[in-house]
Amino acid sequence: MADGLDWESLTEATSGAVGALVSTTVLYPLDTCKTKYQAEVQSHGQRKYRNLSDVLWEAISKRQFLSLYQGLGTKNLQSFISQFVYFYSYSYLKRLYLRKSGARSVGTKANLVVAAAAGACTVVVTQPLDTASSKMQTSAFGKSKGLWETLSEGYWSEAYDGLGISLLLTANPAIQYTVFDQLKHRLLRRQSSNVLPANIESSPAALSASTAFVLGAISKSVATILTYPAIRCKVMIQSANTEDESKSDTQPKHPKTMVGALSSVWRREGFPGFFKGLQAQILKTVLSSALLLMIKEKISKSTWVAMLALRRFLLVSQKRIKSH
Repeated sequence: MADGLDWESLTEATSGAVGALVSTTVLYPLDTCKTKYQAEVQSHGQRKYRNLSDVLWEAISKRQFLSLYQGLGTKNLQSFISQFVYFYSYSYLKRLYLRKSGARSVGTKANLVVAAAAGACTVVVTQPLDTASSKMQTSAFGKSKGLWETLSEGYWSEAYDGLGISLLLTANPAIQYTVFDQLKHRLLRRQSSNVLPANIESSPAALSASTAFVLGAISKSVATILTYPAIRCKVMIQSANTEDESKSDTQPKHPKTMVGALSSVWRREGFPGFFKGLQAQILKTVLSSALLLMIKEKISKSTWVAMLALRRFLLVSQKRIKSH
């Protein structure tokens, strides 16, 4: 059993999941403000939020500052599971490709395919949690519901609202981690002359925290800019229509398809609307991704040591069971 596990992939997955948990918690108020700002569609020339700070001031003025954390538990669960599934799938598929192809490294095209496949696996598993967390964040301050109640509001199929666009957005982490891996590979290759020959018990090569932070920021910026119109459409599709129930007849309902979202933005806000909130998205996702990758690289060696200790424990346990 112990030898049957892919321990390096498990190490990558665990490190990535822990990094996601920390970065999500630290930056969650910013994420809530960003999501509510993106979800709003201008109606009849009126706009509730003119900039990101308006969302923050609304929470403060209503004495609902803690509501900026509404849905944190669901978001953390979604982030932990998605990053674990993603990093495990990404690492496993990359190692499988190298073993099958006999290549020494994964090229850019192959890396994109591997990253997209890992992203697709992640989306299918975590989409209900992603939809629920978006609804919680975009609910009126102080009126957010629990996870089960949020998922049970309508048909269960609604938990997969935006699944198609989420699958399309697997291009985002695919671009991000491809850029990150390529930059990381080039940096480590320059340092390879100072590294001792690897053996089966050696820990994976890791970047310094500051270097991982910079590379994470660069790679996420590139991915965010290229995919942002689809990101905003996804938020609109998944967001709650409960901002002000008394105005439900006059306020535009959020569309539930990508075509509907694109049409709504174009009709009410024009081309600039496709990039509304881009700065906030870059700020949040770059900080989050860079922090995630920095933590992941920082704890990867410790996680590797822990995994080796766990493997040895399992092997010893198996031998004892067989001996009896």
